[in-house]
Amino acid sequence: FWLKALQLEISSVDPKVTTRGQMSEFTIRTRKFKSNPLLGRKQFVLDIIHPNMANVSKKDLAEKLRSMYKVHDVQCVQLFGFKTAFGGGRSTGFGLIYENVDKMKKFEPKYRLKRAGFETKAGAGRRGKKDTKNRMKKARGKEKSKARASGGKK
Repeated sequence: FWLKALQLEISSVDPKVTTRGQMSEFTIRTRKFKSNPLLGRKQFVLDIIHPNMANVSKKDLAEKLRSMYKVHDVQCVQLFGFKTAFGGGRSTGFGLIYENVDKMKKFEPKYRLKRAGFETKAGAGRRGKKDTKNRMKKARGKEKSKARASGGKK
């Protein structure tokens, strides 16, 4: 009897199938939801329940959060710090939803911007800085400022 009931339950569940062909049935709950107007964002702890899945991709989570909170741009959603509970099926992490991309670029740390795909300008390389320093050691007076201005070039 219980086996038939279980089979009926399984057949009634209709998992969503993504374009990649994998099952993507998961539930999102937010806790400790705060609106932070000084940083122009909403911040919260995410609880994800994902049975029959190892983990849920951040892209799928961001897309679902975008629809839940009516965010115009999926790039304004930042997710990080996920930990999967022992035994699987549950994960917790942290999420931020920025008002716009400019606020995100202003307040997010560089490493998370890089992770999200925003380009950050690269300074002079390590070797170039060393060469400049050593050239400045050899020069005196006005030549020293010329050596500093040339930067990594010879």
